[in-house]
Amino acid sequence: MENIKKRILFNDLVKYFGNKEALVITGMRQVGKTTLMRQVFDWAGDCPKLWFDFENPLDVKFFEDIDYNNVYKNLEKTAKKSARSRLTVFIDEIQIYPETTKIIKYLIDHYRVKFIVTGSSNYYLKNLFSESLSGRKFLFELPTLSFREYLYFKGKIEEKEALTGEISKALCNSDIFNHKKFEADYDDFVHYGGFPAAVLETDFDVKKQILKNIFSSFFEKDLKILSDYKDIQELRDLLLLLAPRIGSLIDVTRLASELGTNRPKIYRYLEFLQGAFVIKLLPRHAKTIDKAVAGGRKAYFSDTGLLQVMGGVNDAQLFENAVINQLFGYGKVSFYNKRNTAEIDAILDKKIAFEIKLTGTPQDVLRLQKLAADVKIPAQYVISKKFAEGKNFISPVVL
Repeated sequence: MENIKKRILFNDLVKYFGNKEALVITGMRQVGKTTLMRQVFDWAGDCPKLWFDFENPLDVKFFEDIDYNNVYKNLEKTAKKSARSRLTVFIDEIQIYPETTKIIKYLIDHYRVKFIVTGSSNYYLKNLFSESLSGRKFLFELPTLSFREYLYFKGKIEEKEALTGEISKALCNSDIFNHKKFEADYDDFVHYGGFPAAVLETDFDVKKQILKNIFSSFFEKDLKILSDYKDIQELRDLLLLLAPRIGSLIDVTRLASELGTNRPKIYRYLEFLQGAFVIKLLPRHAKTIDKAVAGGRKAYFSDTGLLQVMGGVNDAQLFENAVINQLFGYGKVSFYNKRNTAEIDAILDKKIAFEIKLTGTPQDVLRLQKLAADVKIPAQYVISKKFAEGKNFISPVVL
């Protein structure tokens, strides 16, 4: 797998390889979790190691013995482990057999076995690992490709340039040269998102089909947790209702009315979709935690390519969604709503205010500065898809 480029997360994973804790890689389907883990497997070299794919029932059988000591003996024998060496076990799609977490805990505590595992949905991985592996895991989320990673995968920049780094450094690179250099790439990124298979495909019709298949896979596999078919239908319809509402406050009462269901169910669906990495719920900026929790939220899709599959979204919403996803790579993101009369699209780590516009104007800067002053946000920038001159304008290609 040497010819396949490595995700930036690879460097973090190998950094913790020597620790006793299990490394858990989670994220949406098709973001490259299996490929990433296979690259770590190859990187590990000649150490005693085993690979299990839990979509294969024969691999699951290895962990079905009720005597965990027997499980270890079988693993040790299969790996041909010497007395002093440490056994490393890689498991793909661990959520298929949840009981494995108890075995992992036991083998970590009694035999120092190193585990690297993947799972497709945080929604049930949270319950899976919260108690069973408390204090014995490092959890890593693998998102779709960031724009910097997109450029790296396309061969436009070097690996070190794909590192997210500090937001201050990114903001310093906003100039007409960088904007023009990557403008076409950014258009492609906004419209087709960051799933590696879609990014590396050059045929646009095939790109669209890949995204449709990913969306179908979510319903076929990740929704197994919802046994009620009516719930699955409602969840699908909720996604279709959320798409054209990108950038707007979530009105739970109205969504419940349109779906013919109740508010608690809508809240449950929203949390499920966020836990399954399909959407991000953006909180309202507030001075206190209580107000932040009580305030309304906005929903954004974790990948704009997936959002395009939904349909019903305009260019401004698509661009806003892409930028919000980019900002998430730098820290905590919130928004500010002033009594439903004015808004700041995004606030990063309570320090930088951003307005997101297809074409930014000086008036946008003045309006943003005034609003930011109300909530004491020291720095303000207008992110304009069309390049705009001025120190308060930023091109999205540098994020």
